[in-house]
Amino acid sequence: MDTNCDRLAEMIRVACCWEATARKPGNVHPAESFADLTYDDFIRAANVAAPELARAADVGVGRAVLDAIRATRDATGRNVNLGIALLIAPLAAVPAERSLEDGIGPVLNSLDQTDAARVYEAIRIAAPGGMGRVGDQDVAGVPTETLREVMRRAADRDQIAAEYAHGFPVVREYAAAHFTTPLDGHETWNASIVHLQLKLLARFGDSLIARKCGADTTAEVQQRAGRALQSYERTGRLGTPEIAELDAWLHGDEHRRNPGTTADLIAAILFAVFRDGHADYKSAAGALPVSGSDRKR
Repeated sequence: MDTNCDRLAEMIRVACCWEATARKPGNVHPAESFADLTYDDFIRAANVAAPELARAADVGVGRAVLDAIRATRDATGRNVNLGIALLIAPLAAVPAERSLEDGIGPVLNSLDQTDAARVYEAIRIAAPGGMGRVGDQDVAGVPTETLREVMRRAADRDQIAAEYAHGFPVVREYAAAHFTTPLDGHETWNASIVHLQLKLLARFGDSLIARKCGADTTAEVQQRAGRALQSYERTGRLGTPEIAELDAWLHGDEHRRNPGTTADLIAAILFAVFRDGHADYKSAAGALPVSGSDRKR
C-alpha cells in the first residue's frame, strides 16, 4: 500500500477499535459480550477489514466492502462489521486532497450497478439479522440499479441507506460538531464516544432496533437515551442511574435491543474525525487499551 493508503487503514482501524472499546450502553465492549459476538471479534475484524476499506478509491466502493466482509468472515466466522464497512468505504474513497464535505457527493454519484452487485454479495455473506424481504431490488437477487439508487429505496427505514441517499449528513455533522475539545487519554475518549452515542440514540433511535422490535420500542429507546443524555450533561459522569438503566434495558431480551446501527455510525464518525483532522488518530491509538491497540498483528 502507498503512504496515504497506509494512513487511511490505520485511521479506519483506530476508529473501529475505539467504537468497540468505548463502554457504550447496549453494545459489546471489553467488559460485555453477546452469546455470539465478543470484543475480540471486533478487534480482529478491525485489523483485517481496515486495509481492504482503505483501498476503496483504487478498487471501488463495492469491491472494498466485499473484500472487507470476506476478510472478516475468514477471520471471525460471523457478521461483525457489515454496517461499518458500508459506511466507511465511500468515505475512504474521497480523494485525499478533498474534504469529506466536498468530496463525498461525487463519490456517491459515481457508484454504479457493479458496486451494488458487490454490496449485495457482501450482505449475503454477512447474513445480518432483521433484513426481511422487499418487492424490488431485494438483496437475494441481482440489482438493476446503482448502489446509491438501491440505498435510496431503503432510506426511510435504514440509517445507513439514508446516509448514502442524502450525502452522509449525520456523519459529517457529528464529526465536525461533537469532537471539538482535544482528547488526550482513555477515559476522555471513552466518555466522548458514549456521549456521542447518547446524542444519536436520543435524536434518531436506531434502525436495527426498529427493524427487530418496531416503532414503539424505537420511541422508548429515544426517551430512555434522552434521560441518560440529560443525566450525563448535568453531572459529567457516566455512572448515573439513568445510563445504567439504559444499558440494562438495551441488553435485555437477549440483546434484541442492541443499537448496532448507531455503533456503525459512530465508527464512521470517528473515521471522519481522523480523516478530516478534527482529532489526531495517532493520539487516539495511544489511548486505546493494550488489548485493543496491540492486537494489530
